[in-house]
Amino acid sequence: MSIDLKKLSNSQLNDLINKAAKRKEELAVETVQKVRDRINKILNDEGLSLDEVFGSRRGRPKTVKFKVKPKYRNPADPAQVWSGRGLKPRWFAAALAAGKKEKDLLIG
Repeated sequence: MSIDLKKLSNSQLNDLINKAAKRKEELAVETVQKVRDRINKILNDEGLSLDEVFGSRRGRPKTVKFKVKPKYRNPADPAQVWSGRGLKPRWFAAALAAGKKEKDLLIG
């Protein structure tokens, strides 16, 4: 099928583009479904489940995050501390702008 694009109007071209994009999406969905069907057939033929082959995400242990000790303390408000990781807190940036040095804000 050959379409002479030079003879099409702007609205006809837009319609053709929209139809082509829709068909492309339909083909992608069909392809994924065909692959799923083939995988399920192989699993059924072997008597296995997807979790047995690839493992279950629910069964994996979660990573443990350790709390980091604070490294810096706000001299104006000792309750405000920062570990030195992540974004600098506003009080830290303000202290540096006021002329303090990082070593002045270190804890003990």
